[in-house]
Amino acid sequence: MYIKKILVIIVLLGAVGMGAFAWYVYNTAFTGNTAFNNKEAHVYIPSNATIDDVVEELEPLLKDSESFYTIANQKKYSSNIKPGHFIITKGMTNNDIVNTLRSRNIPINIKFNNQERLEDLAGHISNQIEADSVSLLNAMRDPQFLKEVGLDEETALSLYIPNTYEFYWNSSAETFRDRMKTEYERFWNESRIQKAKKINLSKEQVMALAAIVQKETAKVDERPRVAGVYVNRLKVGMLLQADPTVIYALKRESGDYNQIIKRVLYKDLELDSPYNTYKYAGVPPGPITMPDISSIDAVLNPEKHDYYYFVADVTNFGYHKFAKSLAQHNANKVEYVRWVNSQGLNR
Repeated sequence: MYIKKILVIIVLLGAVGMGAFAWYVYNTAFTGNTAFNNKEAHVYIPSNATIDDVVEELEPLLKDSESFYTIANQKKYSSNIKPGHFIITKGMTNNDIVNTLRSRNIPINIKFNNQERLEDLAGHISNQIEADSVSLLNAMRDPQFLKEVGLDEETALSLYIPNTYEFYWNSSAETFRDRMKTEYERFWNESRIQKAKKINLSKEQVMALAAIVQKETAKVDERPRVAGVYVNRLKVGMLLQADPTVIYALKRESGDYNQIIKRVLYKDLELDSPYNTYKYAGVPPGPITMPDISSIDAVLNPEKHDYYYFVADVTNFGYHKFAKSLAQHNANKVEYVRWVNSQGLNR
C-alpha cells in the first residue's frame, strides 16, 4: 500500500513536471516575443554571423532574448545562420522569428544616380548593401573585368545606368558589378546601338556626351535641344566648349571633387586637360558624371535644329537661350554676364 502511494505521487509529480515543461516550451516557442510597436522591423544579418551576432541585432526588438537563444538552439538555427535582410512582424513568436531568419531573405531596392566617380558610386552603394566601398571599388576597377566589357578606367562609370534595382542585401561586390554589366547590355539594345551609329558615336562617347548634357541642364524637356547643339558642333568640327567639362577638369587637377565652382573664368580655359573641351576637340575620354537615362536618350534622339550656341536664360531660370550665330549668342550672353556680375559670383 505504501509503495503504491509512492508510485502515485511519483506519477503525479511527473505529470506536473511534464506539464510545467510543456508550458515552458509553449511559452518559449509559441508566445509572442516582439518588443516593438511598429507593424514590422527590418533585420540585417551579415555574412559569417554567429548566433551571438544575431541576438545582438535582435535584442532591441525582443522582449526576451534568452528564450530566443533557447529556440534557436533547439531548431539548430545557431549552426546554420543565413545572411540577408529579413522582416519581423509585430507579435511574432520565437518559432516564427527563427523560421523567418532561416528562409525568408527579402530583396531590397537600391538606387543611384549622378555620381561623378567610381569612388562616389562605391560609397553610395555600400550604404545600401553589405559589400563595403573598398571591395566595390576594387571590383569596379578590376582590369580583367573592364577588358571583358570593353571599357577602361576613364569610361568605367559608363557601365552603371542610373535606376532602381532589386538586390539581396548580402550581395557581394562582384555580384553587384556583374548585375550592372547585365543591365548595361540590356540597356544598349539594337535600337540604341543603331541610333548611336547614326550620329557617329560609340556607346562610350554617347555616355560621355550625355554626361555633359546632364550637367548643362536639369530640365528633362530641354535635354534633346542641348544635345542637338553638341551634335551639331561635332558634325562641323567645332569644339564642344562645355563649361561643365572645365569644372570637372579643375576638380580632377586639384583632386578636390567636393569643391563648388559656380563660374568658369577665362584662365580656367587654358587648363591642359583632355577633359577641357575648350582646348581639345571631340568628346572627352570619359563621362564627367553619371548621366540619367533621359540625358542618354536625349543624345540618341537629339532635337534637329540649327542652333550652335546657348547660354543660361536669366528670365526663365533653369532653361537656356539658344542661338544660331555667334553674334546672336554674344547678344544673349551680355544679359547673362550682367546678371552674374550682379550676383557677385567670382567663382
